[in-house]
Formats: sequence, structure tokens, C-alpha cells
Amino acid sequence: MAPHTDFAHKLRPAPPDGATIIKCERLGSDLDADQLGQYLHGKTYIDRQQRILDIVKREKLFDKTQQTNLSRPDRYKLGLARGKRLRQLQDVHRWDDEDFVMAEYLVDDVQPYHLHISLFTAALREQTNDEQRAYWMPKVVSWEIIGAYAQTELGHGSNVRGIETEARWDPQSQHFILHSPHLTASKWWNGTLGRTATHAVVIAQLLLPAESGKTDVKYQSHGPHPFIVQVRDTKTHQPPNSIIVGDIGPKYGYAPMDNAYMLFDHHRIPHSALLSRYSQLDLLTGVYTKSKNPSSLYGQLTRGRAVIAMHARLVLARAVTVAVRYLSIRRQFHDRDDPHKQGPELSVLDYSTVQIRILPLLATTFALHYSGLAMRQLYERTRNSSASDGDRVSENADMATLMELHSTSAGLKSLATELAANGIETCRRAMGGHGYGGGTGLIQLNADYLSKPTVEGDNWMITQQVAKYLIKKVKEHAHSLKGQALNKTEENLKDYLYSRTREPNFKVLEDDATLVQAFNWRMSWLASRAYDAREVQRRPWNSLLVEFHKLSRAYSQAMLVSNFHTAIASAAVQELPTTTRNALTDLFRLFALNTMDHEAREFQKSGAVSSDTLDEVSDTVLSLMTKIRPHAVKLVDAWALPDYLLDSALGRYDGRVYEDLFNRAHVLNPLNKVTFNPDYRNDEIVLGSGDVGNIQAKL
Repeated sequence: MAPHTDFAHKLRPAPPDGATIIKCERLGSDLDADQLGQYLHGKTYIDRQQRILDIVKREKLFDKTQQTNLSRPDRYKLGLARGKRLRQLQDVHRWDDEDFVMAEYLVDDVQPYHLHISLFTAALREQTNDEQRAYWMPKVVSWEIIGAYAQTELGHGSNVRGIETEARWDPQSQHFILHSPHLTASKWWNGTLGRTATHAVVIAQLLLPAESGKTDVKYQSHGPHPFIVQVRDTKTHQPPNSIIVGDIGPKYGYAPMDNAYMLFDHHRIPHSALLSRYSQLDLLTGVYTKSKNPSSLYGQLTRGRAVIAMHARLVLARAVTVAVRYLSIRRQFHDRDDPHKQGPELSVLDYSTVQIRILPLLATTFALHYSGLAMRQLYERTRNSSASDGDRVSENADMATLMELHSTSAGLKSLATELAANGIETCRRAMGGHGYGGGTGLIQLNADYLSKPTVEGDNWMITQQVAKYLIKKVKEHAHSLKGQALNKTEENLKDYLYSRTREPNFKVLEDDATLVQAFNWRMSWLASRAYDAREVQRRPWNSLLVEFHKLSRAYSQAMLVSNFHTAIASAAVQELPTTTRNALTDLFRLFALNTMDHEAREFQKSGAVSSDTLDEVSDTVLSLMTKIRPHAVKLVDAWALPDYLLDSALGRYDGRVYEDLFNRAHVLNPLNKVTFNPDYRNDEIVLGSGDVGNIQAKL
């Protein structure tokens, strides 16, 4: 039989093709995307991204065309190989830590070593004393050992105080005895630990003798503490008999990551295993001491949440970039008001029902960017500042800032990850039928990011921290308005409490500054209501959790709006060209007013905005989207997301959407390279292979 002639390579998309359309989109806007990208990221970041991109694209191991067709065990093997190669490239090219992080970001497939270079390294750096740090950090940096962070358990996640793993001190042998008293004490979800790690920082309840000199010694718990534990032999890579550890199996995303279970059976570890920067147990006397430094309580967790907020804006930017580019190219139906219907079909992005789903998300990427920056700067200032000796005001201000930072990070983490996770799915749905296919580049992104609303604190549970903080601040200022406001949150609460009998009805459609005031007023109103419900009416905490979540959301939305407004008023933005400045201002208004439209009832009830003004908000949002639409492609270009990272047929920079989609199906899909036997009377699966029974054997 003559070979089948492949005539498909001669075919082209119907005109106008995607490349022509996307070029016209860019020509239709005078916004300088490269300049805006430099402003957003900084030249150092842009240069680093290009330098590392040139290296990783040359590596066949990092080719992305077939990874979605692999089984989960093969994804782990690929991830392990990629992790090794990245570390080799770091040695060859003398990458610093930021170079390595950039390479991992661009490869965009979580490596099984990820928790070693993140949480494990951070825990040892932050929690060890000088002697421990000198011993362990060289081994960590050189990858002589591979570590994980084992905190979450089968029965406990967010409630760290409730974890069941025990570390019981044995004064006679001078060892800690790690033990899992119940099945629910099994460590669970701990990345890098399932098959890769040799060591782990294990969080366990520290149990110390409450009485000595007796046969029946009673023990007292001193709460969760970190211990460094060797979980596998460095040569055989097998665990000792007193440890059971393995991979938990399939999950929604992160296929290459070996999330773990781990149980201990009276496993002995030395005294030096207790990480002792903030807590010490004297080896000779058995006396236990613990630091009262509040930064040790908030620092690492707050930094982690700040990083999550910054990551959220790039994740959302990826989904929005794909959606904006594809939806500007995709044509669907003629304009109903065009009597001749002779021209091309309408761009899908020109439909208001599509714009209302996508363009506010475009604005959200910028809102997240500015609040992520503000969070990082606040964290660094708080970490580097120290109160003057004997300066009580400075000590109070420092503590107030630290508490605000902790609350802010919890609320922002909850809102940012929710916006990004929901935004990815919104973009996918807005792209119609092709949004369901593998050509979006969003399948892995969507699945992987589903973990973020849960990790580092469940998004609903951690909002209690925000409510607790705000109720405390309202209580402090409710009866005495003369006290000093130590931060912006306290200033906003005092302003509200001083004049809460009036309804300001801010003119939010006339002055951008009043948008910030309206969001802060509504937040303060909700905080005052929460205080009244809890402290005055004495309502049960659990009965208020839904209201607390609303309060946290309002608090974080006010922060996003305030930081966005501060940014567009800054000198850096004022130096940008007029078109760019105007676009950023329109994006700010779109984000703020669209958010207000969704939360209109609270703004109206609080007296922040009148009903008449709220009635006009929807039309104003539509008008803003019309102004932003011509610049949409250039605005997503400014995020400087390379095609290699996006791995998306729909989101290609050059617009060759349909050519790429067909190539992925016709040329790259391995399923189309096999001829199958569909005859049900024959158990053979692959025609001519005689593979009868092989499928059952693999199950």
C-alpha cells in the first residue's frame, strides 16, 4: 500500500490569520509594552530572564511537548532528572540563587527538590543556632543532603498546635524519642519527602519530664518544635526500621512532586536534633528555655505569604495573557448592528460579556503586583528595624507594625490566591471550546495552582487572624479616640469611629482618592460590626466566622486599592508616557469599581457610597473597558512572559494559534502514531502487536 500523502502542511488558516490580527492589535496601540515591562520588573529581572531562558531552551530535557502524555511515575522521574540538570547547570554557569529560581520558574515543572531549596533551607537558616547552622548549611547548599519540611499530618493541617507526632525527651540516654501514637499522626503532604529526601525538619510536640526521680515519669507538652531528622540512609536511600515513609499517590497537580506520608516508631534522635535558635534544652540540667522574640513567631510565615502574593500576580498574568491574545484573534459572528455584514466576524474580545470576565482580571494582575511589592517592602522594613533602647514608643510602634504585617499577610494570601485560582478558570471558560483543550497551556497551571488556596493556611481559616486583629484594634480605640494611631489600619479605624454617625457617600466617580476612602470606610464599618457582635453582644466565635471572612476580604480589597492608587500617583509612574499613565489609571479605576460593583450592598449599607452612585458604577465599568480594550494586547505583553514559559498554542506571541493547535494534534500527539485494533472480538489492543493480556498485566 502506498504511503498516505500528508497534504495538511500545505493548508493555511482562513484570512485574516492570527499573525496578521495580533500585529494589527499591537499597531492599534501606542503604549510601549517594553518600557512598561521594564518599569514593572526592572531591567535586572528582564536581563536575567533572557539570559537563563537562552540556556534552558537548549536543553532537550526541558522540552515540554510530551510531558502531559506521561504517566505520574514517569513525571516524577522526569522531574528528578530535570532537578539534577538544573543543579548541574548552576555549577557550570555559576548561577546565584536568583538565577536558579528563575530557571525553575521558566522550566515550569515543579522538581522533587523544590522543598529542599525552599522550606527546608529556610527552616534551617532561620531556626538553627550558630553551631547547628555552621554544621548543616554547607551540607544543604552543596546538596550533600536533600531535605524536606514535615509539618502537616494526616489529621492536622492549619492547626499546627494540634499535631500528634511526639518528641519525648529521655534524660537517661539523652535522646529524643520520635513517635507517631496514632495513624492520624502520620506526616502527610510533605513535598520532596516521599521518595527524594534524606533528611527532614520534623515538627513534633516537645514532651519534657514534669517530674523526675520517679519510676512513673509524667511528661508535659511544650508545644510544636522543629527537629532535624535523617529519614533515609545516604548510600542505600532506605529508611530505618523505625520510620515508614513513602509517596501518597496521585493528586490534582504537581505530578513530579513526591508528597509524602511518614510514621515514627520510637525513633531515637540526638539532643542536637532540636533546632535551637529560639528554644533550648540544657543537656546537663534538663532546663528548657524559649525566646519571646515576636519576630520568630511571625517572620518566616509572613515572608512565605508575601512570596505567595507576588507569585499570584504572575500566575494570573499567564492566564490573562493567553486569554487576551487568543480572544483578540478568535472571530465569532458578525456585528448584529451591521446591516451589510460584509466585514470580518467580530473579535471575541470585543464582546462586552467577554470583556467583563477578562479585562477586570487584567487590572487585577496590576493590583496584585503593587500590593505584593508593598508587602515585601513592609516585611523587609520590619525585619531590619529595631527599637531604640528604652524607647517605649518605638517598641510599641515596632510591635504594632509586626502585628499589622502578620494580619495583612494572612488576608492578602487568602484573597490573592483566590483571585488567581478563580481567574485561571474564568480565563479558560471565556476561551470557549479551545479553552478545554491542551493547547491553552493552562492545564498544568490550573491543576498545580489549586493547592495555593489551601497551603500556608486554608483561605477561610486564616481570615480569623485578620478579624482577631481588627477587633482588637477597634476595642483599643472605641472608648478613647485620643490614643496614638501607630499604622494606617489604626488611622482608618479611628477616622471611622470618630465620625461613624455620618454617611460620607464618597464621590467615587469623580475623584480617585475617594475610592480609597470608600474602601477603607467599608472595611472599618465591617470591623466595627464584628467588634460589636463579639465584644458587646458576646456572640460565639464560630457563629461569626462567615462575617469574619467578609471582613478579611474587605480589609484585603482596601489594601489592594490603596496600594494601587499610591503606585499610580508615584513619581515612577508620572515619568511614564501619557498613554501608559492613562492606561494604568484606567486599570486602577476598573479594578476598584468592578470590585465595588460586586460588593455594592456593603458599600451602600455602610454609607460609603450612595445608592444613586452605585447605580452608575456598572456603566462606568463598561466605559473603562472600552478605553482599555485597544491596549489589552500590549498590556499583557508588558508582563514579559516568554512563549517557552506559556507553552500555549492559544497564547503565542506571534498569533499563529491555529497552525500550532493543528501541529500539536497532528504531529506531536503520540496517540496518532499507533494503529489500534477496535474489533471487540479480538483482545489485541495495538493492531499486529499480539499484545493480548498486556493491559491487564499492567493494571
